[in-house]
Amino acid sequence: MKLKSSLLALAAALFLPTAGISADYEIGRSTYYLTSQQQSFADFPAPPAAGSKADLADLAVLKDWQARRTPEQCARAEAESHASYLEFFGDISPFPAPIPEAAAAIFERVKNEADGTISGIKDRYKRPRPFHRDAALDPCLGRIGGLAYPSGHATLSHLYALMLGDLVPSRKKEFLARADEAALYRVIGGVHHPSDIEAGKKLADRLFRAYKKSPAFRSDMETLRGLLTRKQPAAAVR
Repeated sequence: MKLKSSLLALAAALFLPTAGISADYEIGRSTYYLTSQQQSFADFPAPPAAGSKADLADLAVLKDWQARRTPEQCARAEAESHASYLEFFGDISPFPAPIPEAAAAIFERVKNEADGTISGIKDRYKRPRPFHRDAALDPCLGRIGGLAYPSGHATLSHLYALMLGDLVPSRKKEFLARADEAALYRVIGGVHHPSDIEAGKKLADRLFRAYKKSPAFRSDMETLRGLLTRKQPAAAVR
């Protein structure tokens, strides 16, 4: 019985979030492109201090969006809730449809590794979601778990856009604009401060620079290059 009880306790520990850390970002760390140390970004800046001018400006922007957002905007934000490549870029993807399995696997690998970096910085600063800080905020995406800074959606959408812009330079502005749009929906949806979004973009820039030094990442980019649709459409105007 003692052995059975111990096994049950171990199983419970494996599936419950660590105390003080949301299950939303209890993420296994990948070191396919970067080592754990390279992913730490120990010098990544902190979010605005609670009650500071910048912090109050964050909350003011959220209240402004809350007052004028539309059901269509909230639906679009919900449609991108999993932060996948296809959610962000499926309709303007430079790859054949359906996306080749090899390409999908690379974007998933990038997401898994970036998620670990994002999670580490979130846990370092532990900035709560805005609706936990101001009772006047009512997120249309729901009172989701996890922490706010930096935004994972902003990081991933911007990182994917940088990859796509490297693969198809003529459409780089289009991809970056779509990433900015996806990131803004997290503010419109009420689950991120604007400064969380800006931090996510800066983290994506740093990750992309670091990844480009990785032979494994460069190899994956060459694989993606070979999977592109031969003739790329002109950049869409939105």
